[in-house]
Amino acid sequence: MRLWLLRHARVMAPEGLCYGASDLPAHPEATAQAAERVVAEVPAGLPVWVSGLTRTQQLAAAVQARHPRWQAARIDTRLNEMDFGQWEMRPWAALPREAFDRWTDDFAHHRVGGAESTQQVIERVAQVVLDLHRAGVGEAVWVTHAGVIAAAHYLKAHGLRVIASAQEWPRGGPQPGEWRCLDF
Repeated sequence: MRLWLLRHARVMAPEGLCYGASDLPAHPEATAQAAERVVAEVPAGLPVWVSGLTRTQQLAAAVQARHPRWQAARIDTRLNEMDFGQWEMRPWAALPREAFDRWTDDFAHHRVGGAESTQQVIERVAQVVLDLHRAGVGEAVWVTHAGVIAAAHYLKAHGLRVIASAQEWPRGGPQPGEWRCLDF
């Protein structure tokens, strides 16, 4: 199965803000620019899934408006970004070092900000991949978030096993408005 993993455009929030599950809109101009690049490079006519957050739905709608063969997106909240709980809408720099240490000391199971663990994100992304595979989907587009894209890369590299440490978490994913293509 081939997945085109599109990351939403830059959000309308200050730099350095933790906003995982928070429903922030993306910059309209950045969304339009990303949509133009998607139309030029990502195959049309594929089934499209989008997270339940506005910033991803903006990009899906912008691409659909520019390309008549871009399918209507189906919302799947399992493609939402990680929920950082009490960390949401706080500057990353304002979070205490001890909070990061607790997360990295138990990277798989620590519930970040009291909400969701890294392993929970990996498992929900794995379930979407499995569901698409069972449905016989050979190629699809996800309009989603950096954490979900990293989880998909982790699954491709390691399968569904408990992540051993923060060092195993994929780095260098797509910037806002960019994408990656993964073959499972």
